Amino acid sequence: MLGTVKASPNFNASADAEVLQKAMKGLGTDEDAILQLLTARSNAQRQEIKNTYKTLFGKDLIDDLKGELGGKFETLIVALMTPPIAYDVTSLRNAIKGAGTDEKVLVEILSSRTPEQVKDIIAAYRQEYDDDLEEDVCGDTSGHFKRLLVILLQANRQKGIQEGNIEADAQALFKAGEEKFGTDEQSFVTILGNRSAEHLRKVFDAYMKMSGYEMEESIQRETSGPLRDLLLAVVKCARSVPAYFAETLYYAMKGAGTDDNTLIRVMASRCEVDMMDIRNEFRRMFACSLHSMIKGDTGGDYRKALLLLCGGDDA
Repeated sequence: MLGTVKASPNFNASADAEVLQKAMKGLGTDEDAILQLLTARSNAQRQEIKNTYKTLFGKDLIDDLKGELGGKFETLIVALMTPPIAYDVTSLRNAIKGAGTDEKVLVEILSSRTPEQVKDIIAAYRQEYDDDLEEDVCGDTSGHFKRLLVILLQANRQKGIQEGNIEADAQALFKAGEEKFGTDEQSFVTILGNRSAEHLRKVFDAYMKMSGYEMEESIQRETSGPLRDLLLAVVKCARSVPAYFAETLYYAMKGAGTDDNTLIRVMASRCEVDMMDIRNEFRRMFACSLHSMIKGDTGGDYRKALLLLCGGDDA
């Protein structure tokens, strides 16, 4: 797994804090200086800059950035300044507590994060809001969609491949969906929520042999609404997390209008994790590069910063 954003080798938090302060001082803001610097530092280094900034100037760096910047560019820069777990926690909180539930955010974060990350998110959520994430999710969702989210929040996926269960799991999924009238969602939820990614990949192969369908095709046909979105995300992440994000980015930008919230969330949260892999998958799956699509779909400093997070063009 390779990110595009790496720690700066000759890092000096004080020098960086000075550059940022200068960029925001007086009339006008030097946005270019801000975005060039922050996209060339790791998240851990940005946290050090934030601490040093307060020590040197007695002010909060994020507050200052918010005061000077605006719009989507500001949202992206603030995302980059937030530690990864805290960023997920805030995203989930806003998804639950905002007007209506933003299922897309619940689906994306809970299907793609590792069990360790999910445990950290739950602990940080409790510390930040003195609330139980599972209770909050349950209060805002229902049915099998809720059940699968609860399973994912247990962060208890089995490890490795249970050779003896591959056929039985494929058979159970086949019986639950394609073979009967109506769908037994519970089998889908239990199996897809609890087996390891490598085990599920074997189950999907067995399912294909048995039914003649890809798992995703059956889910598309047999389920609907948020449950369908969550099941598809879980299946796609079991196959390949970078491919899942490549597809998420593509559909955030495809067609009229851009889903900037998704674009920002994915670019900010994956640039240090697997952005190179996402780019490779993107190039493989679609007729263009991630770089060219961002370039054609965004503008201004926002575009400049996103392209720096993307790294290069795979034309």
